Amino acid sequence: MPTSADAVKMVDSAKGLKDYYKAYFPIGVAVSMAALHGPDSALIVREFNSVTPENDMKMGPIHPSENVYNWKNADAIVEFAVSHHIKIRGHNLCWHNQEAAWMFTGPDGKQVSKELLLQRLKDHIFTVAKRYKGKIYAWDVVNEAVDDSDDTTQVYRKSNWYKICNGPEFIEAAFRYAHEADPQAKLFYNDYNSEHPVKREKIYKLLKYLVDKHVPIDGVGMQAHWKLNDPSPEDLRKALDEVTSLGLKVQFTELDITIRMPRPRPTPGSVPTASPMPADSGYTATAEARQIAQYKMAFDIFRQYKKSITGVTFWNVSDRSSWLDSRGGGLAGGAAAGANTPRVVRKAYPLLFDENRQRKKAYWSVVDFQ
Repeated sequence: MPTSADAVKMVDSAKGLKDYYKAYFPIGVAVSMAALHGPDSALIVREFNSVTPENDMKMGPIHPSENVYNWKNADAIVEFAVSHHIKIRGHNLCWHNQEAAWMFTGPDGKQVSKELLLQRLKDHIFTVAKRYKGKIYAWDVVNEAVDDSDDTTQVYRKSNWYKICNGPEFIEAAFRYAHEADPQAKLFYNDYNSEHPVKREKIYKLLKYLVDKHVPIDGVGMQAHWKLNDPSPEDLRKALDEVTSLGLKVQFTELDITIRMPRPRPTPGSVPTASPMPADSGYTATAEARQIAQYKMAFDIFRQYKKSITGVTFWNVSDRSSWLDSRGGGLAGGAAAGANTPRVVRKAYPLLFDENRQRKKAYWSVVDFQ
């Protein structure tokens, strides 16, 4: 006897994620230039109604030196989206990774002054945001500026931006510049591990600081690089409740759920082994079942918060190619983006489409809610 999900699959196979969630929020995907052609492009057009450039609008790639901008890839992604009536999220205007190193050196070859750094940031934001004004509906303005440690007294990441500005002034400035450059765009602060209690509270402090100073911020991007056991429903709801209590919207901006689990920590008194991670066991039935359950849990909660959630974006198109694959399967979570550790290739199988771009059972658990 077919299950409820089987029935949905048989009846509505022509519908895409965007159609199932039409009454809730846009469903997006991160794209590269390679995804604009061939099978990936057809899948994107069928399933999604929002795209995010994965790397091509970040400061380093798009603005590698003071008077040089690389518009080709970003323009092509925008043109693809506009031609298919797909919304565009801009990602991102200020980040401590993939940053433009020249920004931090002054004309004398020494560390740049705060005043010149902020002027350069303003010029960058004005140039990029104004170029795509009217086409990009939302920007990740500042990315990952909150400290990762368990030290509750250290709210901000000690990035070049923070050190040169001697505090978080650059965050406030970036939002004001972005709003001035494109007053209609929705402006987001974006970060990972937003559901973990210590970091969640640090993010809340940053957001409250911005709201109290009447900084033009519209919402928070929770990246959602998740695992089979993380976050818990309770932690996810708590994070959503804290953000929305400030009157801010939420977008889940980089969703993927790796099947890889970290090795258990050695018990006290035992000697840790130096053996490598086990061989890639593939997408097992056990991992599949747990991933299905985690995706279902997440989207059940997303729909309950539909008044506050204004978008959900997956990070990459299918299991054929995920950014997590070259980072040990994604065990480092969002922090892996800037990790300098050896790139161990290990499939993460984190998305709703398999290596052949076919819908996985997790897909049907996400759309079977009517």
